[in-house]
Amino acid sequence: EVGMSIKFSNVLELFELVNLGSSFDHEGYICKTSGKTYFYSVFGDNGEELPDDICDEKYLTIPQKSELNLGKSLAFDFTQEFLPAQYAEVCSIFRHKGAYSKFKSLLEEAGKIEEWYKFEAKHTEQALREWCSEHDIDISD
Repeated sequence: EVGMSIKFSNVLELFELVNLGSSFDHEGYICKTSGKTYFYSVFGDNGEELPDDICDEKYLTIPQKSELNLGKSLAFDFTQEFLPAQYAEVCSIFRHKGAYSKFKSLLEEAGKIEEWYKFEAKHTEQALREWCSEHDIDISD
């Protein structure tokens, strides 16, 4: 079976939509045969209904950030590399609700928010490209 080709930017965009807000508010799928992407939100406002056979294995479910180690563990990696003195503080931030906004405030105070966005984007791209190749999704840039 020939894998279909899809633009990386489409996969990335879908991944970012799926990972907005709380976990599992949104779902994204890629059809392995056509390369068509589908997005579903629990909040409605869905452009089109999901196909009836969306549970079929010809559709890949877009992963959650945490499944690709892009959640909390990425924040810890970043802190270790860029703000090692604040590692304990960051660990404690992530034990509570609202951790990301507190983490970002800490980064802003430390003047590291731009670095964080670059770091996060780079790691997101690497992890997503790996995920695509594991699932035989042929990426065209």
